[in-house]
Amino acid sequence: MVYQYLAYNENGQIVKGKLAASTEEVATELLSYAGYRAVSLKPFTPFLSLDKILANLVRVKPPELIVLFHQLATLLESGNDITSSLEILQKQADNRALKKVLGEIISDIRGGTQLSQAMAKHPKIFSQMHSRLINIGEQSGNIEIVLKHIAEDLEKEVSTAKETKNALTYPIITFVVAIIVIGVLVTFVLPSFGNLYSALNVELPGIAKMMISFSKGLRENILFVMLAVFIIAIAIVFYVRTERGRYKLDKLLLKIPYLGRLRHLVELARCCRSLSLLFGAGLPLTEALPLISQSCGNRVIAEGFSDIHKRMVKGEGLSNPMSGNKLFLPLMVQMVRVGEETGNLDNTLLTVSRSYYTEAEYKLKSVIGLIQPAMTLFLGLVIGLITLSLTSALYGIYGGF
Repeated sequence: MVYQYLAYNENGQIVKGKLAASTEEVATELLSYAGYRAVSLKPFTPFLSLDKILANLVRVKPPELIVLFHQLATLLESGNDITSSLEILQKQADNRALKKVLGEIISDIRGGTQLSQAMAKHPKIFSQMHSRLINIGEQSGNIEIVLKHIAEDLEKEVSTAKETKNALTYPIITFVVAIIVIGVLVTFVLPSFGNLYSALNVELPGIAKMMISFSKGLRENILFVMLAVFIIAIAIVFYVRTERGRYKLDKLLLKIPYLGRLRHLVELARCCRSLSLLFGAGLPLTEALPLISQSCGNRVIAEGFSDIHKRMVKGEGLSNPMSGNKLFLPLMVQMVRVGEETGNLDNTLLTVSRSYYTEAEYKLKSVIGLIQPAMTLFLGLVIGLITLSLTSALYGIYGGF
């Protein structure tokens, strides 16, 4: 890290400058060795920093973290210390943002900071749950195993997200194409027919008048329509970014037919897997549940885990509070109860996670199977309505002659 200093030299003159050091204490010692007495010492943050700009623009993707954790575990198992292992990984890193972060972590470790604490300073890259797991690994001496478990957990999340994305790609493309086709018909084709029918002074059927009037109005007020859509979209985005708005959106997403159930299953599966990982590593449930709540992607489910934590602190256990909340499905409640009774909670939670992931895959296939015919039906109805209006208009022309 680069520090900016203001100090007195041996002649009592004030000097200022910059120097690189791992910590503020090391920077002070370096100044003292040089014969300077520090007056002010603070990290140097340039107004325009290429590294800072790249850190904001270039993100560290989950696959890069998976490789990082796997390789770090392998290097530690082969006998390398943490600092030299991270230096090797920093040299191999192609992502400049990741390279910069690894450099800062190495500097912190050389200054006496633990790996978990150094990673915790970068919450946008390393989650609080992962930092806590690494801290447990440091205390137990099983950091290599913990790193592998974190990598496997990330792999499962990436795999699930990729499967969902691939499954939804075709329906989304079809929907976009359908909207474009309908837009072209309404904006360009119908107005041309409308001008033709007006020139012929033909009385058109009601459905044709309605469609042509709608098309004409949309074309004449397209700027106002686009502006209104833009304003509404911006308002929704700002509202969703608020805590209340995000909570309302997450609650709505859970109630959407089919898709809500799918999202519910995936979120519970992820939370069960994370809780199994934390508890299996030796973290008490009273400390693990807040981490699950903080890392949960749905505010409603996060609130449910927060309520469970409050009741667990009062001595109600884990399964009893779950049974009173409909967010936690019967299988999960029953398996957690069995895990509490047998002392095998981490394995039962992992079993629940696998079961929910499997069910989510089947649900996703069912949803895709419903979306495609539904979109075909929607597109057919809209195009059929437009065709009917044009056909009825042609009959109106024939009747006029």
